[in-house]
Amino acid sequence: MSYLQDKFLLTTKTAAQLYFDYAKDMPIFDYHCHLSEQQILANEPCTDLCELWLGGDHYKWRLMRNYGIDEAYITGDKSPKERFAAFCKVLGTAYGNPIYHWSQLELKSFFACDLEINEKNADAILEHCNRYMAEHRVTPQSLIESSGVKVLCTTNEVFDDLTVFDEIAKKDYAFRVFPAFRADRIMNIEASNYLTFLGKLEALTHTITSLGELESALEQRLTEFIKRGTCASDIALEKVYVIPSFEEADRVLRSALCGNSVSTSDAEIFKGYLTYFLMKLYAKHGIATELHIGAMRNNNSRMFGKLGPDTGYDSISDTNSITELSRLLDRLDSEGMLPKTIIFNLNPKMNPEIMTLIGCFQGSEAKGKIQFGAAWWFLDNKVGMERHLEDLTATGHIATFVGMLTDSRSLLSYPRHQYFRRILCSYLGAMMERGEMTADVESVGSVVQDICFRNALEYFNV
Repeated sequence: MSYLQDKFLLTTKTAAQLYFDYAKDMPIFDYHCHLSEQQILANEPCTDLCELWLGGDHYKWRLMRNYGIDEAYITGDKSPKERFAAFCKVLGTAYGNPIYHWSQLELKSFFACDLEINEKNADAILEHCNRYMAEHRVTPQSLIESSGVKVLCTTNEVFDDLTVFDEIAKKDYAFRVFPAFRADRIMNIEASNYLTFLGKLEALTHTITSLGELESALEQRLTEFIKRGTCASDIALEKVYVIPSFEEADRVLRSALCGNSVSTSDAEIFKGYLTYFLMKLYAKHGIATELHIGAMRNNNSRMFGKLGPDTGYDSISDTNSITELSRLLDRLDSEGMLPKTIIFNLNPKMNPEIMTLIGCFQGSEAKGKIQFGAAWWFLDNKVGMERHLEDLTATGHIATFVGMLTDSRSLLSYPRHQYFRRILCSYLGAMMERGEMTADVESVGSVVQDICFRNALEYFNV
């Protein structure tokens, strides 16, 4: 029997009432994830818990490395049973880590298994779950639907195959899948394979020999995304850059097209301009922008060379670009081209700076037009979520919050919404019982339901 109880993370009677009467059964709008649309379309039965849990999940890989597990058990050639046993051994003592909580919630939610995850139970858990999947025909569709997901937005590069979404739309799924527009590979001009990615964009649009032609190609692709229901875009930056002139950015692109290497300063010029251009483009087409800032990526060059990006070697950056973020928002606002924007901050030291800046650029176009995004990546844990809620309520308005997202490549990640909802209800319930806010449970419960689902539905116009 695991440590999970019905009142897990619910610290007061009022918190439990808010959760069970209002939050628990609300649908999910997962407005930012990294699930594979091809996997959702194929909908092949899941047969191996090890692959479901460890395949592509760099959160878990990172935890295993912290324990000193050899890479052969993480991304190497060890058998699924050996890899799973290693993971259970690590997780059994990872007290307080969100994966310790998430994995136990996943086990109970999807496989009706109450065994506590540890080394001694590894074989029994693997056997139980693999048998359960065979008996119940567990598929991507069943996992998503059983979680109460109504809408999910995958994250797609500008040159991805969009016909997959046409085919998904023909399926009898109880949820909708939309592609979120992401131009990061076109923005990262310093990458060694940049011209390859640009070539993929050219193949779908037209020849690109200048910045103007690149802008045209990006807008052409965005219109194709919108035909598939796109309501969100994504920009990921370590920091926000100064907005240069069109001519400066055009010079950098033309030089790169000639095969010249791109200096750090020139890369920042290009990224600064393209961030500005893309946000204007999103405003023009009524697409919300999700701006992720503060991640220092690919720190370990040896492992980057071996495994590539998104394999667990990123960290929090201490770069402070609040002035540049202010100039970006102000420039767009002054031009009447500031889109609805969710700012995801990875460095918690910057929460107050970003929250107070957000308050300078709100508008009547949407409730909470500029959002302080959910606790993200290294912060989507109990401590990070509580701090996020504290900073949000201290200088913002919690009732406008569009709530949680998975930001995950794992089909089993949806209990993260349950985790967030329990923490949200505990936070509000504690304030209610301390007499710091209204005791009207029905009124507060309605706000909780807004945060869980309805605000996102309204914000993204779905």
